[in-house]
Amino acid sequence: MSKTQLNGCEYLLTETELEQLFTPEDFTDEHKQIAATTEQFVTNEVLPHIDEIEAQNFEKVVDLFRQAGELGLLMVEGPEEYGGLDLDKTTSMLIAEKLGYAGSFNVTAMAHAGIGTLPLVYYGSPEQKERYLEKLLTAELIGAYCLTEPGSGSDALGASSSAILSEDGKYYILNGTKQFITNADFAGLFTVFAKVDKQHFTAFLVERGYEGVSISPEEKKLGIKGSSTCQVVLDNVKVPVENLLGEIGKGHKIAFNVLNVGRFKLGAGVTGAAKHAFQAAAQYANERKQFNTQISKFGAIKEKLADMTADIFASESVVYRLAGLLDDRLQSLDMGIENYYTEYQKGIEEYAAECAIAKVYCSEVQAFVTDEVLQIHGGYGFVSEYPAERYYRDARISRIYEGTNEINRILIPGILLGKGMKGTLPLQDGVKAAFASLGSVGEFTSDAPFAVEKDLLKRLKSLLLVLSGSAMEKFQDKLQAEQEVLMTLADLAIQIFAVESAVLRAEKAHPKASANKQKLYQAVALVSAYRANEQAAEAAQKAAFYIADGAQLKTLRAAVNCLAGFDATGLLEAKQVLAAAASESEKYIF
Repeated sequence: MSKTQLNGCEYLLTETELEQLFTPEDFTDEHKQIAATTEQFVTNEVLPHIDEIEAQNFEKVVDLFRQAGELGLLMVEGPEEYGGLDLDKTTSMLIAEKLGYAGSFNVTAMAHAGIGTLPLVYYGSPEQKERYLEKLLTAELIGAYCLTEPGSGSDALGASSSAILSEDGKYYILNGTKQFITNADFAGLFTVFAKVDKQHFTAFLVERGYEGVSISPEEKKLGIKGSSTCQVVLDNVKVPVENLLGEIGKGHKIAFNVLNVGRFKLGAGVTGAAKHAFQAAAQYANERKQFNTQISKFGAIKEKLADMTADIFASESVVYRLAGLLDDRLQSLDMGIENYYTEYQKGIEEYAAECAIAKVYCSEVQAFVTDEVLQIHGGYGFVSEYPAERYYRDARISRIYEGTNEINRILIPGILLGKGMKGTLPLQDGVKAAFASLGSVGEFTSDAPFAVEKDLLKRLKSLLLVLSGSAMEKFQDKLQAEQEVLMTLADLAIQIFAVESAVLRAEKAHPKASANKQKLYQAVALVSAYRANEQAAEAAQKAAFYIADGAQLKTLRAAVNCLAGFDATGLLEAKQVLAAAASESEKYIF
């Protein structure tokens, strides 16, 4: 793990050292064993029943889910005193990644073990945990999270569900409708958000059997068809006062802090799903022949395999880099302190921007991969006989739930600017240094492995700081309302974190790898850097036009051209190396 703890967003202002980076190559034997157990469960128990799951045989889903509970796959983040394993975030993300192979079943698991259970873990009283937590950790009781409403999605605090204290003071009377609730058909415990006296946003633990709780019919969905998604209707539901979760009026802390973990875990799950889909494409490309030649031999298909490999490598690198950051921060806490989970949540909140980055980047990699997988299958990818069409449909929701990618993009620069204003991040100093260095950027030459990619990273960070400083100067306190500008800055921050994670991972693994694997690491770093830079340069050009005009626009465009320039010599050879390895192994190769 890291020797020096990096704070949230600090990656933009400093050069990350290799020892500060956790990567999949650093997994312990215990990590690998749990990952193997999860993958075997999915392969042997879940996937043989995928058609039943897709047909919404929820009895089978619940049965499989309880098998997962017996294997301990749902209790990783639970405290030991209530039957949990209390393992690190890396283990949790590995389980989420391997369950990502399981399609709709993964949605059930993710909703239960994440947002369905963690509110109770983090904010529950000892009495509440004693009553419910062990049952949740074993899947005797299945959890659901009720935040969204028909009229409020991204604007969670705009919820209209109400909670009024009964005259005898024993109950809160809940009324309202919750929309798109995962696991609603078979959940036994709902974490419900409602406004006490119609103004204080608060969380409650609501049992399915309470009078007045009803579940609407299943939504007819584009994808993730094997998961349950329904409305939960609350009609004068009497919830005992002891089931109020946390504090009155502090429901937003529960909602948003738990969503940070949910976004991160989603990043892991969709990375696993992308790997699984990629394997199907690599196998099919070897099986399918056109003009008496395997289509995997054609350059057009090779490039797809190479680009998917590079993007999945970066996605995976993002997930486990963030897992390492969180584990470093959380493992420094004393579990014996009275406010342990308060400090625990602060540790997670420190990396809220990185959690949003993982959600956006990994879900968009999944979208790209599943689209290319379908394309490689050609017409067969469009029919349900092959799994490519299910991968494609299932992937679409990933950019919507756990906060839309647009909302998450807006959060990222908002958090960065907020840290700068509070003085917890030396943003202004970074901006001044970036402007001062503009005139000294010269042509970079080096034969050292990864030197060109690391130079690009330095320049992209300077570019983001220059554009951020220009935006702050022009819009000042109104910048938070300029969503178009914020999203371009977010795209830069996302690509920087992703490519840095990929390049540094490759550099860290390179010395210990075989000669053949070294070539693969060098190739994936180059392709990842090229692809990230293409997207970063486009976002930066757009930002320049949004922010400036006249002489200042010329200055900013010149900065973009200078700082986002990248010598990708050897790009074609690098892609061919990745494609050849993918075709030979017929799976993701790292």
